[in-house]
Amino acid sequence: MKKIVLITGATTGIGKETAIYLAKSGYTVYGAGRRENKLKELEAFGIKTLTIRPGLKNLLFDFSEPHKIDPEAFMNRNFTYNVPLSNFAKLSGRSLAGFKRDFEKIFNTSPGNWLQQRRLKKEAYFLIREKGKKPSDIYLDVGFENLSHFPYAFKNAYGLAPSIV
Repeated sequence: MKKIVLITGATTGIGKETAIYLAKSGYTVYGAGRRENKLKELEAFGIKTLTIRPGLKNLLFDFSEPHKIDPEAFMNRNFTYNVPLSNFAKLSGRSLAGFKRDFEKIFNTSPGNWLQQRRLKKEAYFLIREKGKKPSDIYLDVGFENLSHFPYAFKNAYGLAPSIV
């Protein structure tokens, strides 16, 4: 009986090493990946290669880690909830350290700094300046728990009290 395997993500890391190992062990290996230049390297080991077209990648293959939620989309949806970072981490399927590490790779800043900037600059400033809302009406909506902390954080970000804007 002929042994045939399909390895997705065969262009790097453990996928590549597994594909090479199985090809050397007598399996017929099909390696799939997005990097055509890396797939060419696999052909030297007798691995048949399949290029994944970008438009079909999400339909045929899911290269994301199955238990983890995309932190960027998750945080953009949930930044107004005033919960500890450890809860954000759990809800996204990560440990606190993993959440911070993945977050900083994506946003180039810490989760705490990003949250404060997002809450103040994207939401609070817009609601106060453009919509004419009062700080006392919006501080809870933008993720602040304490009304007395909101003007302090706003002034640190803009140099002005929210009542002056």
